[in-house]
Amino acid sequence: MAWYVYIIKCKGALLYTGITKDLKRRVKQHNCGKGSRFTRSRIPVELVYNEKAKTRSSALKKEAAIKSLPRKNKLELIEEFNG
Repeated sequence: MAWYVYIIKCKGALLYTGITKDLKRRVKQHNCGKGSRFTRSRIPVELVYNEKAKTRSSALKKEAAIKSLPRKNKLELIEEFNG
C-alpha cells in the first residue's frame, strides 16, 4: 500500500502537512477533531494537495521538504496541483 504526503487547509487559511496511507480516513479524522493537535481547533479542513510516495521513508522526507518551504512556495505547489 502506498503512502501519501498531503496538505490540508484549515480554518483561518492555515496549512497543515502530514503523511498517511489512507487519505479519506485521515481527512475525516482531522474534521472530527481527532487528526492532530494542530487541526483540532481549526476545523473544518479541506484536502488541497496530495502526492503518492513509495515508502514511509520517502513520504517523511517529502513532508519535511514541504514543511521547510515558505508559505508562498506551499501555495504555489497547491496551485500547480489543482491546475
